[in-house]
Amino acid sequence: MSGEAEIRKKKIYRVTFIGFAVNLLLAGIKLAAGILGRSGAMVADAVHSFSDMATDVVVIAFAKISAKPKDEGHDYGHGKYETLATIIISLALAAVGTGILVNSIGAIRVVVDGGLLPRPGTVALLAAAVSIVVKEILYRYTVREGRRVSSPSMIANAWHHRSDALSSVGTLVGIGCAYFLGGGWRLADPAAAIVVALLILRVAWQLMKMGMDELLEKSLPREQEEHILTLIAADPAVASPHNLRTRRIGQNIAVEVHIRVDGAMTVTESHRLTVDIERRLRDAYGEGTIVSIHVEPRKQPPVNESK
Repeated sequence: MSGEAEIRKKKIYRVTFIGFAVNLLLAGIKLAAGILGRSGAMVADAVHSFSDMATDVVVIAFAKISAKPKDEGHDYGHGKYETLATIIISLALAAVGTGILVNSIGAIRVVVDGGLLPRPGTVALLAAAVSIVVKEILYRYTVREGRRVSSPSMIANAWHHRSDALSSVGTLVGIGCAYFLGGGWRLADPAAAIVVALLILRVAWQLMKMGMDELLEKSLPREQEEHILTLIAADPAVASPHNLRTRRIGQNIAVEVHIRVDGAMTVTESHRLTVDIERRLRDAYGEGTIVSIHVEPRKQPPVNESK
């Protein structure tokens, strides 16, 4: 494993372990507050935090695997494992969102059928406020570090923290209305939870789409491909770069391209040219960038033969 990959793995571990510890403490506090404060929304919020802990474990496990260098069975390395982790996180989010949605609809049906929801306690209100602040701080920290090390699974996990903060916002509004206004306003608790559940499901869909695009080897964005072509054509000896193919492999990208050069160029000169192109691409997109260049002779214009 290279020094750069080892440093990256350690950063992912450190950030994720911090998130795990915070989630463990926060989930316990919210679960106790939900039970003591008679708030179904707070209990659901606690379950959401416990799901965050599960995704932290997934990130740690897959970061270790994805950091492994290429081997006989994985010529392109293990970066796709990190993409798989992103999809697992999205599925966990979808499960949590669906669970909150079902529970909230059930609470509303209780009222519709003539039942009465209990008035939440002060401890539930305070726990929701604390959760918003803590989870937003954790989101900002995790997403910043995830972008620094180009880790899609860390960024996905950061959004899981943000979804928990949003969940707590809805919980705070619902508990606040039920606590201060009472009566029919107690429906605000499950109603707010439904809104939060839909937000969580939206984030889950976005993460799922991102992970599936990578697994199905969707090309890089057009702007990025245009930049790659600009770097390739920076040397005047290169003509007509074409058949560009790009994809993402975890934190790295893979680039395949055909270029045309002077047909009189020697093998040594063409090799030096491709090495320079590879260097420019790796300087721009990281040392893990995989580059494959096919060299062709430049097409000659047809010769007009005079009679």
